[in-house]
Amino acid sequence: MSQVHESRPVLEKNMSPLSIWALAFGAIIGWGAFIMPGLRFLPGSGPIGACIGFVCGGLLLMFIAVSYGKVVGLYPVAGGVFAFAYAAFGPGLAFVGGWALLLGYLCIIALNGTAIVLLTRFLIPGVLELGYMYSIAEWKIYFGELLFLEAVLALFWYLNYRGADVVSKVQVVLAVILAVGVLALLVGAVVSPTSQWQNIEPWFAQDKSVIASIAAVTAIAPWLFVGFDTIPQAAEEFNFSAKTGVRLMILSIVCGIVTYSIITLAVAAVIPYPELLALNPVWHTGYTVSLSLGKVGSFVLALAVLSAILTGINGFFIASSRLMFSMGRAHILPVWFSSLHDKHKTPHNALNFTLVVVAIAPFFGREVLSWVVDMSSIGTIVAYFFASASAFVIMRNHKDNCNISGILGCAASLICLGLLTLPMSPACIGPESWHVLVAWSILGVCFYIVRYKAVHAISEEERTYMILGESDLRDHMAQKAEKKSDQLAA
Repeated sequence: MSQVHESRPVLEKNMSPLSIWALAFGAIIGWGAFIMPGLRFLPGSGPIGACIGFVCGGLLLMFIAVSYGKVVGLYPVAGGVFAFAYAAFGPGLAFVGGWALLLGYLCIIALNGTAIVLLTRFLIPGVLELGYMYSIAEWKIYFGELLFLEAVLALFWYLNYRGADVVSKVQVVLAVILAVGVLALLVGAVVSPTSQWQNIEPWFAQDKSVIASIAAVTAIAPWLFVGFDTIPQAAEEFNFSAKTGVRLMILSIVCGIVTYSIITLAVAAVIPYPELLALNPVWHTGYTVSLSLGKVGSFVLALAVLSAILTGINGFFIASSRLMFSMGRAHILPVWFSSLHDKHKTPHNALNFTLVVVAIAPFFGREVLSWVVDMSSIGTIVAYFFASASAFVIMRNHKDNCNISGILGCAASLICLGLLTLPMSPACIGPESWHVLVAWSILGVCFYIVRYKAVHAISEEERTYMILGESDLRDHMAQKAEKKSDQLAA
């Protein structure tokens, strides 16, 4: 075991509660919080229907967060659902959970990057739209925008490369700017002379029932609140207790509910929102903020949106690199992914791979990426189901007879999965997203077949140690021995 111990890379514990909250909150609130009110929330659900949907979706994910929290206390290691699924089900299903979540993380980085292009086209139209290259699905690709976007991605790769202490400070600053910007939008909506309660009528979508209006938002809760699960990915770097980590997950979801609700109501309250939707401005949020707060408000909004985009890029750089680091340490991905930088102690190869993938993605255009992100929402839900099921199995093995959170987490995951996949659902994904999902699934099967020999080339004891650590290895092996003894006795 000493030889294994020497070869096991370990991340440094330098993430504070504030930086972890900023990581999750910044990952949850991305560009969609400012773009979607006029495009989806108000026309598809109405202002009150959308807010109820945020609450319902947030509550569903809180069950999953509690499930995560149950297991983080036992296995405070990098990898999140991958490590937990391994402890409960072994390497095969652990790969499925990790593979499903990895695509979601990488896609969100890429889509947040293209949101920068949307912001620049609104704030400085024509400035970066230089050197037209081609169009994909009616999305025009310009060399100037690509160059700017690649520079932003490279900047956050470099910050992550320098160490978690550096990048966490940046995340805190950006998250605070984001929070202040959202509060400013609320103040602007309240003080605007045209704001009144009647402007948010009808409360629900005119062409849908109340239930359908609420379900349209609840169904995409895994996409809206994806980011709270970045906390378990960084569990190995906590400099505080696992119980605090659970509270931070719940807090980040609550902050997400409040933020989505504030922005949606602020957009709806300045003028009657049916009138706003009929006007169909380029950007509904930008239009209402300019009415309520003028140019100063537009500047504050730009800062808030930019902070939301950058915190999303930064947060999922951290999460995806830690997930790949854990999978590499387990030999399920090549061991190359688990290498730590000699000086900065960061998973530099995982970060390098992340940069390469997200730097290629913008060449396919934003519309194609949106298909992938819709599909990756299913992958995220699958990962959440594995996290909840793992919590149920692991806590049952620890004689926890009150493990209701695991059951509720599984139920919440299945509800969200049904809302995204059933044809009669108002949030069912489109055919393009199904095609991408099938392709990604086939690729995952092929990859696991190729890696099968490498995964099983090491003993179960060594693989368990590489994933869960020394103390957790003893616990895990003891649980397996006790379970086997109970089976033999039966």
